[in-house]
Amino acid sequence: TRGPTKSGFRNTISLDQFAAERLGPVTRFPTLNLGVNIDKANRSLSWTRDGVLLPAEDSASALFRKMFVQGDPSAVKRQLHKLDERASILDALLDDTRQFQRALGRDDQSRLDQYLTSVREIEQRLNAARQWELRPKPTTNEQPPDDIRDQKQFFEKFDLMLSMARLAFESDSTRIITLMVDAFATPPFNLHPNQNTTDGYHNLSHHGQSESKVQQLMDADHQQMMLLHKLFTRLTEVREDEDRLLDRTMILFGSNMGDANTHDNTNMPILLAGGGFKHGQHLAFRHDRNQPLCNLFVTMLQKLGVETESFASSSGTLNEIASNT
Repeated sequence: TRGPTKSGFRNTISLDQFAAERLGPVTRFPTLNLGVNIDKANRSLSWTRDGVLLPAEDSASALFRKMFVQGDPSAVKRQLHKLDERASILDALLDDTRQFQRALGRDDQSRLDQYLTSVREIEQRLNAARQWELRPKPTTNEQPPDDIRDQKQFFEKFDLMLSMARLAFESDSTRIITLMVDAFATPPFNLHPNQNTTDGYHNLSHHGQSESKVQQLMDADHQQMMLLHKLFTRLTEVREDEDRLLDRTMILFGSNMGDANTHDNTNMPILLAGGGFKHGQHLAFRHDRNQPLCNLFVTMLQKLGVETESFASSSGTLNEIASNT
């Protein structure tokens, strides 16, 4: 199997989209794809089955409006008209493909079948979106947020997006959220009051063993952990029936690099919280008996109720985190 670092690699569906396909339209938004300091055109955690990037939302105010602000009857009518127009375009595409479908060879037929499957999935999402447009949106006591434009206010932006993710889960607007913190687009940022980093986040990670850069990176990572702790605490305070919301929520936090200084993407630091797993442990796998990260993904998918035995390069599940209950 070609990995991301090998020539000829072709990207395909991301974990969030895979899960959303199988859960179906149980919420207004099948997934929410968010970003902090994100390069929308080139960076995302969400990808379609055909390997197409799905742009991330980086505006907290826009996300708040999507989730909680109910349009007046004329606005709802306009939105329904847009959805109907998109559905008409898809119908026209399907009609055009049927005209030459029989004349295609086997390979072209296979590619066309993949294309038609994608079109049908879009049709299903449009139909679901139309139904949700006719339903009232949830309410919240939270005030609409102001967007933070200054990229140097990195921790404030991260905190704000974590808060928006919490609101989305609390209101059951979605069951699946991705949040990408884009180091490439983060310039020198506020590390402490009246103290900025000496370099952007990406360049700090390529520290070359510089003590100053390593210390700044450790400080920044610690502050991210504190913001995650704040999120965990807030989810613990919210109850759904008899359970804490944290126990019903799986939160996966990590990096695509084990050592960014050398661009090593093995032995990656991954943190998993919530979801009723067996926590309070550090799993360090030997290099000669390592496990693919996708084994963790399969374990999470099964916990979510998705019936699957594999995802991407998985070789099984991660039994070490299975709950005793």
